[in-house]
Amino acid sequence: MPHVTIVGLGPGDPDLLTRAAWDTLAAASEVFLRTDQHPVVAALPAHLVLHSFDEEYARFDDFAAVYAEIARQVVALGSRSEGVVYAVPGDPTVGEATTWLIRAAAREAGIPVRVFHGVSFIEPACLALDLDPLETDGVQMLDAMVVAASHVPPFDTSRPALLAQCYSRALASDVKLTLLHSFPETHPVSVVRGAGSGAGEMKVTAVPLFELDRSTGFDHLTTVYVPPAGPYASYGRLQEIVAHLRAPDGCPWDREQTVQTLRKDLLEEVYELIEALDEDDDAKMAEELGDAALVLTMIAQIGAEEERFRWPQVMEQIVEKLIRRHPHVFGDVEVNSVDEVLSNWAAIKDEERGQEGNEGKKGNGALDSVPRALPALMLASKYQSRLARAGLEPALNGANPLGRRLWDLVTEAKAGGIDAETALREVCEQVAAAVS
Repeated sequence: MPHVTIVGLGPGDPDLLTRAAWDTLAAASEVFLRTDQHPVVAALPAHLVLHSFDEEYARFDDFAAVYAEIARQVVALGSRSEGVVYAVPGDPTVGEATTWLIRAAAREAGIPVRVFHGVSFIEPACLALDLDPLETDGVQMLDAMVVAASHVPPFDTSRPALLAQCYSRALASDVKLTLLHSFPETHPVSVVRGAGSGAGEMKVTAVPLFELDRSTGFDHLTTVYVPPAGPYASYGRLQEIVAHLRAPDGCPWDREQTVQTLRKDLLEEVYELIEALDEDDDAKMAEELGDAALVLTMIAQIGAEEERFRWPQVMEQIVEKLIRRHPHVFGDVEVNSVDEVLSNWAAIKDEERGQEGNEGKKGNGALDSVPRALPALMLASKYQSRLARAGLEPALNGANPLGRRLWDLVTEAKAGGIDAETALREVCEQVAAAVS
């Protein structure tokens, strides 16, 4: 009868093969291995005819294509009357992409699939590191390739993480570069080799992060352990603290705040951040960024409590907007200059406004998305840019003479490539310095 049986070979020590896995392998006449590069293979029942898919790794440029091809072949073998026994390292449901591809394809083909679990890399790695994976906030587990492909660590840096299948020094180097975005170069990490491979086979090496890729012996059984950067070193911690402050057992002052009362605080914190930027003071920038983030998080918390909006909705909207407005990065649009980027950006924004029903609003429609709470010189500069792009030149008959002169000065500044707001602020700074 057609069927697919998937067996987990465990982490490497033959003694860790489950009884069900061993009995299944012993009863088979042939077994197809995703890879024969695994310590348990040498200890499999001697009568077995073993086949390996290792040659597929040389045929394709990426792992996704390899796994898709292996899955295709396994399901085809499973369609035979005798079915197929397919064995993989560790546990078939932990870090094993072929399992899920096989299950999906077999389900579509009407072929039953049975899975015999094995010990994964997680248990022996945690034992080697004296780590309870569910203690406190729990250990995060990711494929090292996922981390290497990211620009920032794709996990909560205030919690420990295990990065599995760090199979080469080149991959370790890419992992290191990603981690350095959020961790200091001296942050301690541990390289666990051969976890669960048997007595004397496992090795744990602690190194500072900057030396991660200087080690040797990386293979598919290598796991990298990344301890937390600190108990408060993540945005999630800030969200939890703010939610606690707003809770019944929190702070009376924080509980009284509304999105309107926080308007003044947000404005103050942004201006303090701008001052830190102007002073090019790194420590002050970090502090003021945190203060601004606090107010934004408090507003988001109130929005969630009042069921007006939630933080995931905020994040989803801005991420979608960034992707939509950068088709030259996330799509197939080609650009050759910054001017082309800005032109595309403006066209996309115009299209977005049109979709929101603003097409018919002549004059005012061109200015709809400009916040009127901006400082006046900056607001005038924004308005002039939008009006020029829309080909509009509104009459200013009866305008306040002083205001009209300031408007014309903004026009003159823009023509000379000068930001009027910045120019006036620089003069104010000179005045302050002269009298201090």
